[in-house]
Amino acid sequence: MEKFNWGIDLGGTKIECAVLDKATGKCVLRERIATEREQGYQHILMQIQRLVLRCAESIGSYPEKIGFGTPGTLDPNTQVMKNCNSTELNGQPLDVDLQQLLNVSVVLANDANCFALAESRLGVVQAINPDAEVVFGIIMGTGVGSGIVVNGRVLQGCHGIAGEWGHNVLEPTGTPCYCGKRGCVETVLSGPSLEAYYHQLSGIECGLADIVKRAELQEPAALHTLERLVAQFGVAVATIINVLDPEVIVVGGGVGNIDYLYEQAEMAILPHLFNSTLTTQIVKPTLGDSAGVFGAAMLVMDA
Repeated sequence: MEKFNWGIDLGGTKIECAVLDKATGKCVLRERIATEREQGYQHILMQIQRLVLRCAESIGSYPEKIGFGTPGTLDPNTQVMKNCNSTELNGQPLDVDLQQLLNVSVVLANDANCFALAESRLGVVQAINPDAEVVFGIIMGTGVGSGIVVNGRVLQGCHGIAGEWGHNVLEPTGTPCYCGKRGCVETVLSGPSLEAYYHQLSGIECGLADIVKRAELQEPAALHTLERLVAQFGVAVATIINVLDPEVIVVGGGVGNIDYLYEQAEMAILPHLFNSTLTTQIVKPTLGDSAGVFGAAMLVMDA
């Protein structure tokens, strides 16, 4: 009987592995290795293998199953990866290749799904509303992704795209998105999009943290950037609440660190909500950058 649950978070710059004790749920090992995606798909597979072998040697045990959080989705019809911003993975039968290379069973899920799962079972949701039936987890960082957890389990959907909120169109005539549409949520609410909008207004290039500081000093362009963020967040999130009606929305990523977003969220959402009050709790995560890899390990528990 295997004593551990293994999870791997496959990111664009790093690959992280976490090994959890089955009996206690505690993390006994975390290791990282560079993805080096510029060297291609086969090299990414080799990096994963190196990481697994290193971790197995450290704990004296080789896994039977591994859960993987991926930057895209395994299409349930074609059985190849799609929608990955690490484009080297697109069109590849990642699960089959990993099973053959590592000689283990694998379970794949989008990294935002893993984030939502971990925060539901281990993180902030357990602290504030452990009986929550529906949890919507958002990552607003370099990109925008999201995941849906219902009764403690990830919702995948028939196309494997449940939770792809970042590619709903928010501004039909807006900025072109890599997905082929214009004005997706990602092109409006991601960190780089907010920085680009601020640069357009001010002519100044600076990072998101500096924009927040400038807004605290009442700089008009910075204030307008954050006001637009909150207003568009309200429109986009109200749609989710109208459809899913989650008890909790967890907002991760760099944009999710902006306190102003939480202070103004209710006021921004209510005009677009099919209800006179807002009871959904909109909160920050508590697991930090551990959420994705812990959620990946939980995929094995559910398999």
